Amino acid sequence: MTTRRKFLTQAGLAAAGLMTLPALAGLAGALNVTGGSAAGKALHGAAPHDDATAAARKKGMIGLQLYSLRDQLPLDVKGWIAKVSQAGYTNVETFGLSEDSKYWGLDPASFKSLLQDNHLVSTSGHYGMDEYLIHGTEGDLKKYIDAIHALGQTYLTIPYLNADIRKTEDDWKAIAAKFNAIGTRLKSEGIKLGYHNHNFEFAPVGNTRGLDILLQNTDPSLVHFESDLYWVVRGGADPIDLFHKYPGRFVMWHLKDMDKAQTDLNTEIGNGSIDFKKIFQYAKLAGLQQTFMEQENYSAGMDPYTSISQSAAYIKNNLVG
Repeated sequence: MTTRRKFLTQAGLAAAGLMTLPALAGLAGALNVTGGSAAGKALHGAAPHDDATAAARKKGMIGLQLYSLRDQLPLDVKGWIAKVSQAGYTNVETFGLSEDSKYWGLDPASFKSLLQDNHLVSTSGHYGMDEYLIHGTEGDLKKYIDAIHALGQTYLTIPYLNADIRKTEDDWKAIAAKFNAIGTRLKSEGIKLGYHNHNFEFAPVGNTRGLDILLQNTDPSLVHFESDLYWVVRGGADPIDLFHKYPGRFVMWHLKDMDKAQTDLNTEIGNGSIDFKKIFQYAKLAGLQQTFMEQENYSAGMDPYTSISQSAAYIKNNLVG
């Protein structure tokens, strides 16, 4: 089985000698915008009085991060995309893009047609930006932009940060500046930048945390966050606290439940220990626009299709239906 870290390591590193982005470097130094809000002083107050899931319902989407099917898609992309639709999903988040700009053997236009044939859309994709974040070179950014346009995606979402570039507070501030610069570059293309967290963002960095540095030093109009609720909880944080402290910043959520017995494992949504019903009461405060279920592992003996179908049904019937 391909692990996320192994995949990101393979996909995130491109060949050297690529075109640099002097414009981005200049913008990174020039932008010094602070996010966050005074509303962060208010923690677990009463839930919003309006319809708590209105933001998610407005999109009418139940999304799936296709990384959940990373072992299945290469074997039968057409068959599994059909199963994703049959399971109850209407939106998919892609991950990875091959060197020849293909998704599991299909060019972006063909992949979009496959999605359309199955009544699916794709509003976000995970694309590694190590080349720029580490080396300051454009890497595959142009290829990503072309694919995003072809698919009609809204967000280029960065899925991971290399450990070598996030050791100190200054490192995190440098990343924030580069996020601002990338966000500016993408805005000119009509694309929004997203960032997906794991749990390392919640580890202490001096007197703060990496995620706080990113949120406080990025422009909310340029940099958006995809809150992976499982990794937030596993990192020792409370999603609702984050939504109060940084209202409107978490436009996408990854729904991934935590196994009650083994917290390093996932289980189907509704079967684990994360109280999604409570968290969804703060959807509007967070700025939620869309959600993506993600399964990094399947319960013992659980068929992947049965698993993603069970999670979709729970999300529809209990969270965003």
